[in-house]
Amino acid sequence: MKHLIVYSHPNPASFNNAIKETILEVSKEKGHETVVRDLYSLKFDAVLKGQDFEDFGSGRIPEDIKTEQEHIRWADLITFVYPVWWAGMPAILKGYIDRVFSTGFAYAYGQNGIEKLLTGKKAVIFNTGGTAKDIYQNAGMLDTMHKILAQGIFEFCGIEVVSYQYFGAVPLVDDSTRKGMLAEVKTIMSNIL
Repeated sequence: MKHLIVYSHPNPASFNNAIKETILEVSKEKGHETVVRDLYSLKFDAVLKGQDFEDFGSGRIPEDIKTEQEHIRWADLITFVYPVWWAGMPAILKGYIDRVFSTGFAYAYGQNGIEKLLTGKKAVIFNTGGTAKDIYQNAGMLDTMHKILAQGIFEFCGIEVVSYQYFGAVPLVDDSTRKGMLAEVKTIMSNIL
């Protein structure tokens, strides 16, 4: 399996990094080809520009977008690891989706409506946050975030979301609880890979 990990956290000492490293370890143990795209380390330009639209329309894809699209095209499974900030993804990841999952690459407008150009690919999503999971769950936020990601973004392009996991209250729990979360990551990925 070709496994792409799209990682979005600016702090290399973050719990998100520990999640990413756990995923990478499982993927390599299972013998899968694995590539990590660390958007902050790459200094990915998250700003969608008017020129990007002109380039997409004329078939000229900016090099930074083309590189990321080649990684997406290559992958069978794409795992996203990022924190939830203000009930959403970090701006750098939103900009990545805005620029990389562009019309003509991720989807197209056809005679019968939307054509899903990334059909056959699967996605796994791991989120962390400071808000406890039960608070987000009771408020309907987890369902909303999942729906936006699964239906509004990935399924729109043909990507099947096979797992969505939110780990809450990460800065407030003890190390043994975080180790339990990492064990859960390992189990989820071992079952998928």
